[in-house]
Amino acid sequence: MKKDIEIPIAKDVHVAIAHEWNAEFLNKEYNAYVINNRDTRIEMVLIVSKGFDKEKKTSTMRHGIGAVAGKSFEKIEMLQEEVLKLDNEFFVTFYADDKLYERRYIFKKDSVIPGNFIQIPLLDREGVLAL
Repeated sequence: MKKDIEIPIAKDVHVAIAHEWNAEFLNKEYNAYVINNRDTRIEMVLIVSKGFDKEKKTSTMRHGIGAVAGKSFEKIEMLQEEVLKLDNEFFVTFYADDKLYERRYIFKKDSVIPGNFIQIPLLDREGVLAL
């Protein structure tokens, strides 16, 4: 029955976009990260990302991250500044505690700007955190 279906809420797993220095190319770039703020590891982490607005949309990107240890993070992808002018969606699915979790994170267009930057916990970089 529908009442017997448990839909777990993904807590303590976040997506952040950080603005950081790339020593290889000698410039600053935007990178998206999945952050596991849980004490235990999460497994089979899959992320589907895309940018969109009413007139434009980017390609849909799929990332198989694998496992992310507790209290750690993994890089998802590098984002071009032009993409940040669109709404950006990250749909995260992972397995933990013998259950499958999923959550959708959205960065609204033009929200990833220096005026909105905070120090992101665990990542120890400046950027924007989607909650």
